[in-house]
Amino acid sequence: MKLISSLIVLLFFTTGCVTNNEHLSRTSNQEKLRAEDSILVKDIVFESEGVKLSGNIFIPKYPQAAVVLVHGSDPVPRMTELAELLAKNDLLVLTYDKRGVGESGGVYVGPQVGTNNISIDNLTLLAKDASAAINVIHQNNKELSIGLVGASQAGWIIPIAAVENPLVEFMVLFSSPTITTLEQLRFQFYTNGREDFWENHTDKDALEHTKNDPDRYQFKATDPKDFLNDLSIPGLWLFGEKDIQVPVKMCMEELNVLKATGKPFEYVLFPSLGHNTNKTEPLDVATHWIKQKVN
Repeated sequence: MKLISSLIVLLFFTTGCVTNNEHLSRTSNQEKLRAEDSILVKDIVFESEGVKLSGNIFIPKYPQAAVVLVHGSDPVPRMTELAELLAKNDLLVLTYDKRGVGESGGVYVGPQVGTNNISIDNLTLLAKDASAAINVIHQNNKELSIGLVGASQAGWIIPIAAVENPLVEFMVLFSSPTITTLEQLRFQFYTNGREDFWENHTDKDALEHTKNDPDRYQFKATDPKDFLNDLSIPGLWLFGEKDIQVPVKMCMEELNVLKATGKPFEYVLFPSLGHNTNKTEPLDVATHWIKQKVN
């Protein structure tokens, strides 16, 4: 995980969905049938908030549900490797180049260009992009249940999109915060990218700093719980206990509060993993959970 210094320092958002800074290959044909796994890949272009976004739909022979992949904060192109993996598990998948990236129009907002990509304005705009993608995938197959899958920064984007678009029936979030944007920055500044952080600090230390440290930047915080409180769809969070970008124990406590109110939210903690939960076991858990919820 690289450390980036800019107007707003967003260290943990260097992942794009559940991949870790991968520049994933894209299909060049309008439609391509992958004979070895019977997956049809379609090129798509759709519009969101005045710009055209480009991507692919991966269509397995017998899809059980449909998902849209939501990016992390980096300038992430469409995530074809992840999409193909999920399609092989009988999920119809839409993945697109992030706004301002690859073949998609618009302007990329992020720390690499000195802008605040966790402002409420940018998070809301990216949520509108995800919502537009949901509408596209629904037009492709109106019989399937549709969900959102993402990681890192997607933890703020997905709840906004799910509230906005009633077609969203479930959500899966990898290493995603349930705390506010400013709280996440406080924790991130505290860990300072130190891989040995949890060898020398306790959950109590992390909670105290995350709740009470003074903010280095002044902007309106986004709290995903404002949107999660309005949702009644199933949600699954997958955390790595050694994460130094998101205080997972604090996030789990907040999910427990939401669950106590009757929210159909679940989480799984992987003790050996950090922020990168792009691993076989979490992905298997996620795909099994999706199929269980839609069948």
